[in-house]
Amino acid sequence: MARAGRKSLLWLQSGGCGGCTLSLFCAEGPELVTALDAIGIDLLWHPSLSEESGRTVLSIMEDVIAGRRHLDIFCLEGAVMTGPGGSGRYHMMGGSGRPMMWWINEMAKAADHVVAVGSCAAFGGITAANGNAVEATGLVFSGREAGGFLGSAFTSGKGAGVVNVAGCPTHPGWVIETLSQIASDDWSDTASDGYGRPRAYADHLVHHGCPRNEYYEFKASAEQPSDLGCMMEHMGCKGTQAHADCNTRPWNGSGSCLKGGYPCINCTAPAFEEPGYAFATTPKFAGIPVGLPTDMPKAWFVALASLSKAATPKRLRENAVSHHQVVPPSERGLIKK
Repeated sequence: MARAGRKSLLWLQSGGCGGCTLSLFCAEGPELVTALDAIGIDLLWHPSLSEESGRTVLSIMEDVIAGRRHLDIFCLEGAVMTGPGGSGRYHMMGGSGRPMMWWINEMAKAADHVVAVGSCAAFGGITAANGNAVEATGLVFSGREAGGFLGSAFTSGKGAGVVNVAGCPTHPGWVIETLSQIASDDWSDTASDGYGRPRAYADHLVHHGCPRNEYYEFKASAEQPSDLGCMMEHMGCKGTQAHADCNTRPWNGSGSCLKGGYPCINCTAPAFEEPGYAFATTPKFAGIPVGLPTDMPKAWFVALASLSKAATPKRLRENAVSHHQVVPPSERGLIKK
């Protein structure tokens, strides 16, 4: 039960791996439980944090549906599985005799705010990939198409649209920051972009703060995963298109996919899970990468890339295709030993 003056939150997991919860547990400065307490949120229930189980959990949700308990924030992690044939029986809520999608619908209708945590809940994500045999969908988007399980016209009890904290998984800071805005009554639909993603992180690009930006500027490209160079030209990196702040708000205080040597796959975007080619490859047309940086005309890219390659310093050219720095930065006039 939420205490006076605080917000109540109920969290359900549907079709997914639970990775967004695992990521959320990595919150630091402060850690998760302290953060929720500090922003004024009390948990009605979370499948990994709460002691209640079985019939007790069903009673909590039945009280919310009947209006005996007020629900401020409903969080869904994982896609809504509506199969087979729209029955939802691929995913039943244990002990209830009802499909999970029924409970999701009722919780969404009862809550003041609805938050889709992760790209599966937002857009269908990995759960909807490979033919979507389980008929998975996001809450108000199915891939790039508006609609989803609740329909594009859905609004919560406070008249707000669903907040899509997209990512696979989400950064704990994105979730806590969004919940903090909601808990302080500082949330409005203007705080999200066209896909419902919080602009606090979605107005940034993964490219911002990338540790490989110097290589990108000179188009000094990596050719295999262990190389230090830019991964856009040959290895499928979408950091120049991906809406997230992974490199300026590092994971666990220091990491990101790019810092770990793997290209950005744009996991905050709808339909990222099926780009039509292997993640770590760059599709090209006439030798030009198809996925160009956001807002850059193709002709400009070709001209700038040619000039950049011609001006690439020896240091970057050699380091780009090495798994460690072989030529360190030098200083003009420095006497070599």
